[in-house]
Amino acid sequence: MAVEQIELFPLPNPCINVCETGPRGYCIGCLRSREERFNWLKKSEVEKARILKLLSHRQRRKSAFLANLAREEQAEFSFNDQLSLPGLSPDT
Repeated sequence: MAVEQIELFPLPNPCINVCETGPRGYCIGCLRSREERFNWLKKSEVEKARILKLLSHRQRRKSAFLANLAREEQAEFSFNDQLSLPGLSPDT
């Protein structure tokens, strides 16, 4: 049986006023689902803490995805540079 920890301070609303739903249904600003956003004020502190923990996991996954995408783009850019032959312009 888990014991719930009492929060000393109210948990902050993670909204950053960039309210737009991304392709997977999460807000691109705060990474919350529609249900998590619309019912935030009705949720208990325990539920809010759980959501904030989920948001930290989502942010890490998002950061890892973007870093991997940047590495792939850099590798593609480097590969294209290697294909350039001396004396030939890329337009020819």
